[in-house]
Amino acid sequence: MRKSIFVLAIACAATLSAAAVDQKDVEYARPGGKPVLLDLHVPDGPGPFPAAILIHGGGFDEGSKSTNVKPLFDVLANAGYAWFSIDYRMAPEFRQPEASEDVSSAIKWVKAHAATYHVDVAKIALIGESAGGFLVNYAGTHETPETRVRAVVDIYGPVDYGKLAEERRDHPERFNMTTISRHAANGGGIHFFGAEQLDAAGLKKLHDASPIFAVHKGMPPFLCIHGTKDDQVSYEQSPAMCKAMKVVGVSCEVIPIEGGGHGMSGWKAPEQQHWKPEMLAWLKKTMQ
Repeated sequence: MRKSIFVLAIACAATLSAAAVDQKDVEYARPGGKPVLLDLHVPDGPGPFPAAILIHGGGFDEGSKSTNVKPLFDVLANAGYAWFSIDYRMAPEFRQPEASEDVSSAIKWVKAHAATYHVDVAKIALIGESAGGFLVNYAGTHETPETRVRAVVDIYGPVDYGKLAEERRDHPERFNMTTISRHAANGGGIHFFGAEQLDAAGLKKLHDASPIFAVHKGMPPFLCIHGTKDDQVSYEQSPAMCKAMKVVGVSCEVIPIEGGGHGMSGWKAPEQQHWKPEMLAWLKKTMQ
């Protein structure tokens, strides 16, 4: 009888350890005494699972780990991915590089806790949208041995912020300036990078922060997903990044969303849904 109970206890423990895990508000770092948190999902089963670290957008002053990137949750979970959706320090209280420091901390945390969450450390991808797209672009072009990942997915993130800011200034009719101006008022946009105006000093700061100018041989491969009618971050930013990467021999692909605006939650037309299976196919190919 005691043997049967012991066997049953082992079986229950194995089932518990193999069950899917969902946790919210897990602290992954405490810079300056301020906790920064993530939500996570781990599939059922023993793993190890490929993983995605998700970075939300919101103009560097809005958005959260539970809202902007929500369309990715089920896509990744149903494909057998563990995912970790992070918050990070934002304007107006914080500026770059604090946000990028938080992304680096998140990567290190996921790697350090890989055994706990059954993560395959050789198959970690960064996925970011909008401002979060900028942050994954920056992480992918400024990697260290501790923060290197296998793949980067940039969803309509800026890569050349100086050029984008000049386009917004010179051709406001092409952009949703109401939203852009709201972020600027809260310290987002160029102010997030310490640029007060688009003079020589400001453009230098934007140049120095822009991922496209940090492209180098040996960096991880990129996938860029971008709506062709984006009215906040010009579609041309994504092909420009891929062109720069290919010059140095690094793989980069673009998935254009024809007629798509800024925000994947707005890509509702059936013909705009192809990015989901195409992204998963690219991740599988890249991280095999």
